Amino acid sequence: MLRSKSPLLSLPGAVPAEGPDEGVAAHYGDLFREQRALADGSGFVDLSHRGVVTVTGPDRLSWLHLLLTQHVSELPPGQATEALILSPHGHIEHALYLVDDGETTWAHVEPGTQEALLGYLESMKFFYRVEVADRTGDFAVVHLPAGSIAGVPEGVAVRETAYGRDLFLPRERLEEFAAGHGPAAGVLAHEALRVEAHRPRLGLETDHRTIPHELGWIGTAVHLQKGCYRGQETVARVHNLGKPPRRLVFLHLDGSEVRLPGHGTPVRLAADGPEGRQLGFITTAARHYELGPIALALVKRNVPVDAALVADGTAASQEVVVEP
Repeated sequence: MLRSKSPLLSLPGAVPAEGPDEGVAAHYGDLFREQRALADGSGFVDLSHRGVVTVTGPDRLSWLHLLLTQHVSELPPGQATEALILSPHGHIEHALYLVDDGETTWAHVEPGTQEALLGYLESMKFFYRVEVADRTGDFAVVHLPAGSIAGVPEGVAVRETAYGRDLFLPRERLEEFAAGHGPAAGVLAHEALRVEAHRPRLGLETDHRTIPHELGWIGTAVHLQKGCYRGQETVARVHNLGKPPRRLVFLHLDGSEVRLPGHGTPVRLAADGPEGRQLGFITTAARHYELGPIALALVKRNVPVDAALVADGTAASQEVVVEP
């Protein structure tokens, strides 16, 4: 799927991102400076490549409550949440980052996934008084880091969390906003802080068989006390048994290596050598301004938490994200 390029790629030093973040800047010439700025609460990140979906109508929250893993039937205006849509077998299909402004529920989603999401939502409308729309062409997502004192333009929907504020900014105002809210930080800086915070991302930390328990999405995106939704049987069964087949781990990578292991790189026990049995795979690797090279990986549940690991020749030590 071809995506339009952000006008902010014309800013000085902008280097285009590749892969799932194609269309915006990977960085603007100084990755670590951009990370430090975000960590200090200054600057912004252009996430205008992400999909934007809205739901309007008097039944919007009660209807979404039936479809999502999260409890949203009484979601107060302005309160941010996140939610998943699962397959009938409980595998993750969509991740939505939501806020309701009292009249409209706004969600941003992974780039390129909005069309499939919209198709599913349309198929589930039935007699409910709701309207769903793809607003990606009209609104751009802009991220302000936690601690930012930057002003938000009047009338702009805002999703505020512990990690910062996501703005649903009219696209025609993106360049004007950037001119008054610098410095710009690229998605590589944003991703490094996401990895540091152990936060999963659809399409990177997930594959076709990922369930929420493996990534620590239980509690943040899945409400265990709500009523029935597609895939709930799997969620309840695994929660009660306490045995997801895989678990997310945070890795400190050997800093002497020049290159980072790419997405999908096999993870093995260091004791077994480079041809040992594969125990998982790297999902996201990043260079952090303080921690050095770091990564998230999905490994088999029974991998010892103190085991030394290796990914494509790079030594890695674990920190537990999801308990085995």
